Amino acid sequence: MTNDLNINSLTPLSLSFYKKPTLKIAELLLGKYFVRYYKNKPLISRIVETEAYHETGDPACHAHNGKTKRNEVMFGPPAHLYVYFTYGMHYCLNVVTEKEGTAAAVLIRAIEPLQGVEVMRKLRGEKIILKNLANGPAKLCQAMDINKKTNGVSLLEKEIFIADNKSRKKFDIVKTTRIGISKGQSLPWRFYIKGNEFVSKP
Repeated sequence: MTNDLNINSLTPLSLSFYKKPTLKIAELLLGKYFVRYYKNKPLISRIVETEAYHETGDPACHAHNGKTKRNEVMFGPPAHLYVYFTYGMHYCLNVVTEKEGTAAAVLIRAIEPLQGVEVMRKLRGEKIILKNLANGPAKLCQAMDINKKTNGVSLLEKEIFIADNKSRKKFDIVKTTRIGISKGQSLPWRFYIKGNEFVSKP
């Protein structure tokens, strides 16, 4: 765990990053920092697992059957958060990708907590061990205070953003099928850092 990150050195990724093909972004997000200011305190984590979703050829995508009130953020400009409520109890965090009008996004499935860990523990539960703090889409939303209020938030501002990790060590990426869905399971659109203990399900 790294506690000496200089928050002032972290800046939001540019809009052009989010305009790339969704599958490419799902891989490129691995290792990058996810930053969230909570009550003026920075919560910083490293993205270790992602899944791609696209309106074309993907029955698991929320936009597969067209635009609705729930999924309209996916059709909007890239570099925004698409946060949805599922199973009547959990939130899931997605990053909107590609050009405006195309419904595509990357689900952040797991993060490695780096800074602001004690705050994350209070948001999740004091006794939760570090490895289980944010190793799943619902867990990380709780740990980073992501909910319906953050749906549609721009990632180009300083409240919530993703920053490059210029000092990151090299790692191998595992590409596999998605999990936790009933349709489109065969698509190999899930990516995670090989050997990372914070991945939801290696």
